[in-house]
Amino acid sequence: MTWRENGPRAGIEGARRPGRGALSNRASRYELAREEDEDGWEIEETRPLFPTSVREETPRSVVTRNNSPDVPFDRSLNPYRGCEHGCIYCFARPSHAYLGYSPGLDFETRLVARPDAPKVLARQLRRRGYQVAPLAIGTNTDPYQPLERQYDIMRGVLGVLGEFRHPVAIVTKGALIERDIDILADMAARGLVHVGVSVTTLDPTLSRRMEPRVPAPERRLQTIRRLHEAGIPVRVMLAPVVPGLSDHEVEAILKAAAEAGATAASWIMLRLPLEVAELFREWLAAHYPDRAARVMARVREMHGGQDYDARWGRRMRGEGPYAAMIARRVDAAMRRYGLARDLPDLRCDLFEVPLAEGDQMALF
Repeated sequence: MTWRENGPRAGIEGARRPGRGALSNRASRYELAREEDEDGWEIEETRPLFPTSVREETPRSVVTRNNSPDVPFDRSLNPYRGCEHGCIYCFARPSHAYLGYSPGLDFETRLVARPDAPKVLARQLRRRGYQVAPLAIGTNTDPYQPLERQYDIMRGVLGVLGEFRHPVAIVTKGALIERDIDILADMAARGLVHVGVSVTTLDPTLSRRMEPRVPAPERRLQTIRRLHEAGIPVRVMLAPVVPGLSDHEVEAILKAAAEAGATAASWIMLRLPLEVAELFREWLAAHYPDRAARVMARVREMHGGQDYDARWGRRMRGEGPYAAMIARRVDAAMRRYGLARDLPDLRCDLFEVPLAEGDQMALF
């Protein structure tokens, strides 16, 4: 008997993937195939789990530029590649294919850390001619995923940004951000930081299935509250709204977040680019077989009959009556609960390159 990862028996048995989101580990679009064969001895054996492994990387640059009209920033930083949170809907999964890894279980278990990111960032910010603008962190993978407890890369990055008085916008699902409230509160007092906390559902069962290693919804609301109490501006992010699973919670999520201290809100519809579509369909069939057809029908209705439409201006929200209805509900709930669309602009006028070791102080 042969197990073929891209074939009809592609799924990985549950005992080998506890606490993981993806059900399979198919080859990426850049690989030919993956096969696992029995050795012919017909001896029963325990097959290995998919533990988390980490490879360290020293990048030449940690600031990535973009010109997408769908996002309000032109530069971002990612301390890690891959994400142990394991959100089945994560649009960043296909980025793991560039490393030769699968967007499936590899994305959650074969991670890349960048321990030198703070040092590399400081070097980039010192470059002559650097033009300051808000730096986005957490736009691809979560900077406060469990691995951060071991590496402290994000805390080092914040230390550099605080020293340079550089504005930063952070997106996370991780309660570990509370560890850095001391740095964030000081930066917030100068108008240098915003935080977006993603709350996808208030249902702990759905959350554990969709995002298995993310703090529970109530815990994320607590994080919003603690950030707010420390004077740090917080946005709640409905990201993503999942048709047929979490869309009925739009108003409840916004209400709970506003009560916790969020002052702004944003939302994104479920996105299923490249390998994510197959992974999500597989997950739906396993966990919600009675709703799978209806969920995917809604998704395709918003994307011209396809699982995904990558065109700018359409990929984040979709089109059609259902997408328009969700937009109206979000707008009405934001007005009802006093949530703004935007947080105050971050300050760029305070940026200052600190003296490096060996630099001479200015006379005047």
